[in-house]
Amino acid sequence: MVGVMKRYVLKLFISLKYITANVVDRNNGKIVATASTAEHALKSTFECGRSCNAKAAVVVGEVLARRLKVEGLDDGQGRGIHVDINKEVEKKGFKNRTKVWAIANALKDSGVKLILEDRDDEV
Repeated sequence: MVGVMKRYVLKLFISLKYITANVVDRNNGKIVATASTAEHALKSTFECGRSCNAKAAVVVGEVLARRLKVEGLDDGQGRGIHVDINKEVEKKGFKNRTKVWAIANALKDSGVKLILEDRDDEV
């Protein structure tokens, strides 16, 4: 086997109003866990309705981590969630860099094994 199979991948969606984080199973294309500031339970916890800032991103990451634990995807059995931070920042725009990192760090701090992808710039 040449490379590591990237079965579970973190995909982020950031708009002016909402932040959504999905973990997708690439074997079948289905979302295995999701968290979003659009959810009523999360939206009601933000002060002044600010659902798309770095604090909100941390909450999304923490909720996603809890949901991944329920799905058994944080078991440390070699499985991990793949994420290409640079690609996510490029897609979302530089102004969202803090939010992207806030989600990633919240996942790591909550015990989820994140596998950070790199562009293979160095050999």
